[in-house]
Amino acid sequence: MIVTTANSTIEPPIGDSDGAEENNFSNANGDAGVAPVREQQGRGNKQRHQGQPRRDKRDVHGWVVLDKPIGMTSTHAVAVVKRLFQAKRAGHAGTLDPLASGGLPIAMGEATKTVPFVMDGRKRYRFTVCWGEERDTDDTEGRVVKTSDIRPSAEAISELLPQFTGMIEQTPPQYSAIKVQGERAYDLARDGEIVELKPRPVKIYHLTLLEQTDSSHSVFEAECGKGTYVRALARDIGRILGCYGHICALRRTLVGPFGEADMIPLEQLEALCDRAASGEGNLADALLPVETALDDIPALAVTRADAARLHRGQAVLLRGRDAPNCSGTVYVTVAGRLLALAEIGNGELIPKRVFNLTGLTASSSRNQNESV
Repeated sequence: MIVTTANSTIEPPIGDSDGAEENNFSNANGDAGVAPVREQQGRGNKQRHQGQPRRDKRDVHGWVVLDKPIGMTSTHAVAVVKRLFQAKRAGHAGTLDPLASGGLPIAMGEATKTVPFVMDGRKRYRFTVCWGEERDTDDTEGRVVKTSDIRPSAEAISELLPQFTGMIEQTPPQYSAIKVQGERAYDLARDGEIVELKPRPVKIYHLTLLEQTDSSHSVFEAECGKGTYVRALARDIGRILGCYGHICALRRTLVGPFGEADMIPLEQLEALCDRAASGEGNLADALLPVETALDDIPALAVTRADAARLHRGQAVLLRGRDAPNCSGTVYVTVAGRLLALAEIGNGELIPKRVFNLTGLTASSSRNQNESV
């Protein structure tokens, strides 16, 4: 949705940056959190190999949706992408377990200010459940705690799935990032403590049985909201069916606005970075614009004079027949360039987050707002 104010075709904004912000987002979603990655300071830098040149960091702004390979942690993935781009700041918008593959949105620079909008979006997973064993981690890494000789039919599974659709109560896995008296649940569980986690409401938009590959394995697709644990779905379905179960394969295919078409494998990203380093490619081609994360909120184009006020953190009066007829959060553009996140209320446009996109950004062919 695009709305404009009068005389919105103007020059880019001017003024000083509002300053870099700390990328300290908490892990708000069991299978999805945010882990900022920064350059280590102080003594850690003394471990550099003698004679190895220090690579200068640069301002990079945008999203890379990595198709994370199995076996890599989300934190390591961010560190690798940050190094490839020589970026000053990066973080991810939703932890993906090492045993899982698929979409890991990585925000760099000013894109880190839009991470919560991705975190709050829907997630879609394709996963395989192995029947006959329940494990304490609810995946293949855990210790077997229950077994059964029962194997469910496709009909029995399909009949049960409506119970796991809509708003449901779900108890998170013992091995999760939820804090219990200041400690992560998985740390307590690894120390042998019994973790009592309370059920909480989560939203399952759809849950479908895609395939019954054999009597012991079923493939599902789930689209769910913030805070949902796919591992807990496998555990709970197995308990009701009396066969027990755990996740043995997991792939994330959607995170907020980012789908499989946006994903780039690590090998392809590394090859692009190598070509860019030799002058044969452009790293900007691997970036999605910062505002891609804001697809679900309206955009508001403003004049150069209003842009200057917003850039200084000052509110702008909205008046006249061209004033937008809406309220709430908008993202503000000037001459097609992202300027700020703001709130509309009581006839005013109040800046909440101001962006400074000086540096490497997505190429113009990937910028969705260049014609605004």
